[in-house]
Amino acid sequence: MLEYIRAFHIISMVCWFAGIFYLPRLFVYHAMSDDTLSQERFALMERKLYRGIMTPAMIATWGCGLLMIALAPSIYLSQGWLHAKLVLVVLLTLYHLSCGRFRVRLMDNPKLKSHVYWRWFNEIPVFILIAVVILAVVKPF
Repeated sequence: MLEYIRAFHIISMVCWFAGIFYLPRLFVYHAMSDDTLSQERFALMERKLYRGIMTPAMIATWGCGLLMIALAPSIYLSQGWLHAKLVLVVLLTLYHLSCGRFRVRLMDNPKLKSHVYWRWFNEIPVFILIAVVILAVVKPF
């Protein structure tokens, strides 16, 4: 049973990260667009990605992860790497929520930030992904 939950945890995490990587890329294009039609199209794409894929994937990732801990607390709660991973997942959740705020603000002001800002903003989750995978696979402590 735990293996299936772990599999769904990984699947939902992959879907979450796909959205986390793509939404700021849409912000880049949104910031670069000059016509109303393009800006409306990007706003629609951003909304559908955030609400239809990213947020459900985040909830599933959290749900499966917490379920694994609840089903085997003696295995997981004694692991130091898990505590570090949870801190990173909280940071990723805050990043996710900030993407949601930026998405709404971009609808009113497509030039809120430059496309260069969004390109750099898009790099943040890469470092979180690297650290989370290393912690989960290597289990350094």
